[in-house]
Amino acid sequence: MSQRVAIVGAGILGLAHAWSAAERGHRVTIFERTARARGASIRNFGMIWPIGQPAGEWHELALRSRESWLELGKSAGVWVNPCGSIHLAHRSDEWAVLQEFAAQAEQLGFTCRLLSPTEILSRTPAANPVGLLGGLYSSTELCVNPRAVVGQIPNWLTEQFNVRTCFSSTVVEVVTRSGNGDISVRTSSDIEETFDRVVICGGGDFQTLFPQAFAQHKLKVCKLQMLKTRPQFPDWRLGTHLASGLTLRHYRNFEICPSLPSLKQRIAAETPELDRFGIHVMASQNDASEIILGDSHEYDSQIEPFDKAQIDELMLRELRKIIQLPDWSIAETWHGYYAKHPTASVVEDEPLPNVHICTGVGGAGMTLSFGIAERAWRRWEA
Repeated sequence: MSQRVAIVGAGILGLAHAWSAAERGHRVTIFERTARARGASIRNFGMIWPIGQPAGEWHELALRSRESWLELGKSAGVWVNPCGSIHLAHRSDEWAVLQEFAAQAEQLGFTCRLLSPTEILSRTPAANPVGLLGGLYSSTELCVNPRAVVGQIPNWLTEQFNVRTCFSSTVVEVVTRSGNGDISVRTSSDIEETFDRVVICGGGDFQTLFPQAFAQHKLKVCKLQMLKTRPQFPDWRLGTHLASGLTLRHYRNFEICPSLPSLKQRIAAETPELDRFGIHVMASQNDASEIILGDSHEYDSQIEPFDKAQIDELMLRELRKIIQLPDWSIAETWHGYYAKHPTASVVEDEPLPNVHICTGVGGAGMTLSFGIAERAWRRWEA
């Protein structure tokens, strides 16, 4: 039966839930407080990163999201590049972790293999050959341009499924006002509408709607800093997403590797400043040939409204150790915020019947959102 569905938030999680609802024949309205989404969904690498998810359910959800991104590329005409990824190893402990992961990868469902330095350089001109021991190649990663795609998807949903969008419209109240199950959604303009189901994907906004529910989950806010180069020389391509050995201590999939603790200890001893700011460096290239570089992680009380030049300098220092670019000129710097649970990969709650909260995907929103939304709608309609 067709339902009236309200989605609060036009970031990637909200858009994913809107798409899943619209595909099922529901009448969908998206509410977004700003003229266009401006949060974490547009302030990231544009990486769809299944290789970073732990084996099992979350890796499978990432692969399901990957399929949705490829479908979106065909149906909506958005740029989706199946570029894959390489984790580069320039230190012996990094290479040990990659070898340990590769030995277990197939039985855990990962599609990846080890590369020699020569094989790496045949896939990317950006890898620094000095001290390069090898790398781990995965074919499952995609690249999108987040600033473009998060703006394109609402238009496509409207054209394809008649989804209604209400931008510059802040939802300030969601309540059940009658005994028939209708849910009232009121905006700051004092416009009130009724729906059968409401999905709240407000990112790091824990105060406007159901603050007590958010408080129970003890979500953290993470601030990250990122940079973007000018467009690279004509026809120069990065080839794949690139990640340094520093990322091995950040993504949960590598926790199965026996050499990981000693790698973490070495980094903490040699470069404690990297742990202080949660720095692990990666690079991607968008359809405008710009290289996206980052990133850092500061949490809660560490967060200030002002960016730190020191963090940008440290990221560039570490990036220059692992990659070489034709043009390192920085065109833009920025910061973003996202919500993260201390242990869970996502926070899903139901503060009222048929009112759902979905947030706390951390830095994996582009990677997991479509899979999370599909799973949620299967559960709600079971």
